[in-house]
Amino acid sequence: MQDPNVHKTVVMVLFNDVLMLDVTGPMDVFSISNRLLPKEKQYRLLTVSDRSGLVRSSCGLKVHADLRLQDCPADVDLLLVPGGPGAYGFTHPELTAWLPAAAKSARRFGAICTGIFLLGEAGLIDGYRCTTHWNYVERLAQRFPEARVETEQIYVIDRNLITSGGITAGIDMALAVVAEDHGKDIALEVAKVLLVVMKRQGGQTPYGPLLAAVPRDGGAIAKVQAHVVDHIEAPYTIDRMAEIAAMSPRNFARAFQRDVGMTPMQYVQNARIDHARKLLESCDVPLKVLASRCGFGSARHMRKVFSERIGLSPNQYRQQFGGE
Repeated sequence: MQDPNVHKTVVMVLFNDVLMLDVTGPMDVFSISNRLLPKEKQYRLLTVSDRSGLVRSSCGLKVHADLRLQDCPADVDLLLVPGGPGAYGFTHPELTAWLPAAAKSARRFGAICTGIFLLGEAGLIDGYRCTTHWNYVERLAQRFPEARVETEQIYVIDRNLITSGGITAGIDMALAVVAEDHGKDIALEVAKVLLVVMKRQGGQTPYGPLLAAVPRDGGAIAKVQAHVVDHIEAPYTIDRMAEIAAMSPRNFARAFQRDVGMTPMQYVQNARIDHARKLLESCDVPLKVLASRCGFGSARHMRKVFSERIGLSPNQYRQQFGGE
């Protein structure tokens, strides 16, 4: 834990098309912490921007930064870059030119959600473990191959870099910072005020599909993928899937791994889990019936596979994501 007696300055970067919740979520965590801390230990909260005047967020709200980039103070404890369409869909040459020196002088730096793309453009994530919103992890890994992108964590802390998953995960990340700076009790009180938990179960995995959209291009491997998804309740073996592809089992298994990035049986399991999740979200059929519809064979086996892969039991998933 860092010395709680040291005054800490948190700087949030603003730019056009920033996602406002990426900004306000973490900043409110620090602001509410200040209500619980003596004055000398409170966070100093600042916003900086590469432009003068108003910054327009992706939802249309407009805000005015406290300072221009060049006026950012030198005693920054935590420098944060939020995400949004402006982080991954546009270039910000002045900002990415400023970030390396600013991050180097700050004790800690990081990103919320897709703000990590701006850190990547500034050359600040190579060799680091990091994460982003589940929908963008593959794009991040492809764009910055030297970064060690982790796909399931809500937030990742690696040395002086701290990054979070999507949007509200910035709140989780900020709570972790408060816990490190001032202890778990303070962070827990802030979490209670915000009506959030200190640590979510399952990380980001429950929020996104395990499989990408099924290709329908007529290729042998795509044919098997489509058949599995369309007939999810059926039993599958390597031999059965190779037969569908009209390939030998050995060649099929090798080609499937190469093209899809997982083994055929891993694909089947992920497809069954994704289908089970849709049913858990939309209907209240008993788990035994649901397991049969998804090809798991038994509710017990489904619970085991679901908990290992998603981090939640089927019942927990239904409670968290199911309808009324």
